[in-house]
Amino acid sequence: MATVCEVAPHHQEANFSQLKIASVKALAESSILTSIPSHYAFTTSTSGDHVVHPVHDDSIPVIDFSLLSSGNPDQRAKVVSDLAKACQDWGFFMVINHGVPESQMKAMFDMLTRFFDLTEEEKREFEGKHVLDPIRCGTSFNASVDKVFFWRDYLKVRVHPKFYCPTKPEGFSEVLAEYSGAVQKFVRGLRKGISESLGLEPGYIDEAMNMDSSLQILTANLYPPCPQPELAMGMPPHSDHGLLTILTQNGIGGLQVHHGGKWVKIDPIPNAFLVNTGDHLEILSNGIYKSVLHRAVVNNKATRISIVLSNGPSPDTVVMPAEQLVHGENNRAMYIGMKYKDYLELQQSSVLDGKSGLDRVKI
Repeated sequence: MATVCEVAPHHQEANFSQLKIASVKALAESSILTSIPSHYAFTTSTSGDHVVHPVHDDSIPVIDFSLLSSGNPDQRAKVVSDLAKACQDWGFFMVINHGVPESQMKAMFDMLTRFFDLTEEEKREFEGKHVLDPIRCGTSFNASVDKVFFWRDYLKVRVHPKFYCPTKPEGFSEVLAEYSGAVQKFVRGLRKGISESLGLEPGYIDEAMNMDSSLQILTANLYPPCPQPELAMGMPPHSDHGLLTILTQNGIGGLQVHHGGKWVKIDPIPNAFLVNTGDHLEILSNGIYKSVLHRAVVNNKATRISIVLSNGPSPDTVVMPAEQLVHGENNRAMYIGMKYKDYLELQQSSVLDGKSGLDRVKI
């Protein structure tokens, strides 16, 4: 984990302490902010290659989701093959023609902007006390254990199997229900294609992972402008829990993917989703598909909002490699089984550190 480096004068630190600022948004909007407080600053030598300049790479795979429902068997076979290549080579891919209306995506960004604009006192109603609480609002990743804070505020809401939503702002529930329902429908089709790409039956993942009762959490991330973006971090290098993560951004870039030994900047594509493979797809596939390290960097000009829907198994499902995929030279499972909710609680309660959660279940 990164260590703190001093960047702000001690008298300024005292002023920040007096403000009792709970969120990065409030901190960023404070009139006295000219540099970041020291507890938001990372040393470049221990922050996971934090200051390496990313490279632009336009070769991230793009999947046309509409072809998965094509009546042309050759077209469908091609897109399933493309999915396999994307999951193996990158673990990240863009999805176009996914069927989620652009109006619903815009409505979600507008509603989340209104939520983060609530007063600190209003947002405190939704803080939550446990990492698996159905609604949780906060800052950094896990402020109770983070040694250095991340330049990020968040809202996490469980939307399946039971739907939850903050009571503020007005109309939030309707917008969230429409959006999450549309994304879940799209992901259902994507899971079938990924099952086939592994040589499994189309419904294998849904049946084995009890997806009718799947735990799906929507996370909204807010990254305000930062006066010293070269020292702060939005989110550190990490992989995601669950099977698939579905992400969209408000047009402001900041996501970087570790690919080919480099940090690759992923520019947003309007009305497209960025999908990545999670730890539990790596486990289920017995390592054929790997979860991939990625991170969020911040800037000093514009607020970035990202909307992430994590698509996980049911909470009580013990996730282990599919029997059909335990073959090859070693002919053995590479991961032990663990209940999804236990894995999730373990990851969310700890310091976020690369793929440390997955390391605990590797054999």
